[in-house]
Amino acid sequence: MSNDQKQLFDIQPQPWNLDDQDDWLAARVAFSDAPYGPYDYSIPSNLESSVRKGVRVRVPLGRGNRMMTGYCVDIIGPAHKLASTVNPARLKDVIGVVDSKPLLSDKLIKLANWISDYYICHLGSVIDAVVPPGVRDNSGTREMLFIGLADGVLQKIEDGEIRVTAKQRLVIDQLAKGGDDWTPRELAETVGCTQAPISTLRRKGLIVSSKRRIQTITHEIPEEARREDLNLNEDQQKALDRICEQIECAEYRTFLMHGITGSGKTEVYIRAIQKVVDQGQQAIVLVPEISLTPQTRQRFRERFDRVAVLHSHLTAAQRAWHWHEIANGRVQVIVGARSAIFAPVPNPGLIVLDEEHDGSFKQDKAPRYHARDVAVQRAQEEGIPLILGSATPSMESWQNSRNGNFDLLSLPSRILDYPLPDVRTIDMRVDFGGRRRSGPISQKLRQEMRRALEEKGQVILLLNRRGFSTRIQCPACGNVEQCPDCSIPLTHHLEGRKVVCHYCDYAKPEPDRCSDCGGAAIRFSGLGTQKLEREVCALFPDYGVQRMDTDTMRKPGSHEKALAAFRAGETQILLGTQMIAKGLDFPNVTLVGVVNADTTLHFPDFRAAERTFGLVTQVAGRSGRGDKGGRVLVQTFSPEAPAIVSATRHDFAGFAEGDLPEREALGYPPFGHMARVVVRSESKTAAEQMSEHIGEQIGLSGDALNLPVDILGPAPAPVEKLRGKFRFHLQLLSPEQGALQEVVRRAQTTIKAQENVQWIVDIDPQDML
Repeated sequence: MSNDQKQLFDIQPQPWNLDDQDDWLAARVAFSDAPYGPYDYSIPSNLESSVRKGVRVRVPLGRGNRMMTGYCVDIIGPAHKLASTVNPARLKDVIGVVDSKPLLSDKLIKLANWISDYYICHLGSVIDAVVPPGVRDNSGTREMLFIGLADGVLQKIEDGEIRVTAKQRLVIDQLAKGGDDWTPRELAETVGCTQAPISTLRRKGLIVSSKRRIQTITHEIPEEARREDLNLNEDQQKALDRICEQIECAEYRTFLMHGITGSGKTEVYIRAIQKVVDQGQQAIVLVPEISLTPQTRQRFRERFDRVAVLHSHLTAAQRAWHWHEIANGRVQVIVGARSAIFAPVPNPGLIVLDEEHDGSFKQDKAPRYHARDVAVQRAQEEGIPLILGSATPSMESWQNSRNGNFDLLSLPSRILDYPLPDVRTIDMRVDFGGRRRSGPISQKLRQEMRRALEEKGQVILLLNRRGFSTRIQCPACGNVEQCPDCSIPLTHHLEGRKVVCHYCDYAKPEPDRCSDCGGAAIRFSGLGTQKLEREVCALFPDYGVQRMDTDTMRKPGSHEKALAAFRAGETQILLGTQMIAKGLDFPNVTLVGVVNADTTLHFPDFRAAERTFGLVTQVAGRSGRGDKGGRVLVQTFSPEAPAIVSATRHDFAGFAEGDLPEREALGYPPFGHMARVVVRSESKTAAEQMSEHIGEQIGLSGDALNLPVDILGPAPAPVEKLRGKFRFHLQLLSPEQGALQEVVRRAQTTIKAQENVQWIVDIDPQDML
């Protein structure tokens, strides 16, 4: 911050002599918008009881004393460790308090500070992510007037100091019995009078009034029929015993539960949570994309009385109601996506993060936190166990289990000893090069689908691409139709006969001529889920087909409806994107087909192989979960790729042994720490120049601090243009924890901002595109 800015806000931390100032309090206030702070404000005596850590306050900002609402993140007094930096005589006063109760506990404020520090983002923006908008906006509440009896009124009446009418005496007697939770209307109806006696008593000061917000909306938590505990096999019991030991110790420990698909991880979670609930504590369960996993919700509601499920289909008012129910301790288990890690449970006993490898646990906008790492930090702060579960753990978690930071719990076999499905590859180079091309579904996959369906089984097909055609090209000039705002080819969608950019949602009618040369022979090629659906319906007209992707699952309840129909056997073939690879347990699925296993394999991302292995393994695990057994066919142009080979063998350890040495040689996570800087501007030249400037300043910062930081780039990002802005990026690597943050923070003080150029820092990036 410049000197002018310091003068503007009239806050200049200096060592002050406070010997003669031993009776003062100051609130440290952070804002969610610029200038983010935090800044210190004096707490006047009349607000000392209401200004607390975690509440919002109204304060004047700048020379113009613009009124702002901010979060009180600390209370500072003469004995505080920061007292020497505060001159109480120069502080402006807090004007008012917004909340009657703190929105955040001390531990959540501490967690928000850690996120702000680790991910290099402003504390106020972190708190905005912690506290849902509906809570901040008081959604589902209404301000109402409540009345109560003033002190000493009854005695004064008895002593004859005050005279009241008979109706007024009835009002006073009722208030004396009923406390101060009466509204004027409720009191009048109870006593049997008009508002007149109440108004008179208020005017005389015999009745005092106050305004409070009350909840006007409730959201019933549906209950399921109760299910008894399932029998555990030996491996499940060993894992549960180890977790329960840690719960009894009430100490932090992270467990990595590596269980193959269908090994019963969820049952172990439930039994561990039951122990926590029996102790009067609460559990947080994080799952990827909660709206896509209705079975997970059902399982928990079959076993616990009060389960709150936080997902995107709740209204702001419903989410606020759930938040208050959780904060008041009326919920036993909270199930949700990544933001549920901030649930305000008063007495947490366990955190579970299922499918911990899933990329959706990383937030792609500020604050760019990873829920797994935040969960580790929160479990440490709370002193409770954390379970990370997956059939395909992230390389970071796997390495943490190898070096002893996490305890490894293994579930190597399926429940009821069901065998893993037989997985085989289909080399599409042979099929594609043959004289009789069979379209997107190879002849072998087609035969196996028919066999499965004739045997009354069900089929799941995975294709991780939306739309109908993924490439629109002119054969005359070679032009590929691209989004005007992104360097991304447009995708043809048959529904609505339009072409769409899946990055910025740009759309226009499908073209009948080349936009470059005007040629009429334009070709639509490539395969998306819409085209696959048409192909499947043509090949198997006698069977029900359901497509699941973000185009068909937009309406609330659409996921549950589609999966319920598949579970009931109303549809026999389920096809879709990666959403069908997660959390589905259908015993009648006897065949899974991966239509194109190469969609993520060749991305310019060091995690491409890991993601491909995980996706193929996860969707393969949907097969063979019942008595009929199962088969998996993987269509690929790269059958020799290590990720594909390991997936066909269900060999996670073998894949990790091959992938980790390559990362170690390059210093990539989990052997090094990474940050990504992305610069964007409408001017390509400006973006490039700014990225070079940032790279130079980060290099100088690293030298000045004598910290080892390698800088790769700057270079154009793989998606060079996005939403109308050109993008350049740098990758920062360091073997030392915290070095990247220190170097970037120092560099931020020397980087000269350029007009119309934005840049962000992403710590531990998951998306390299």
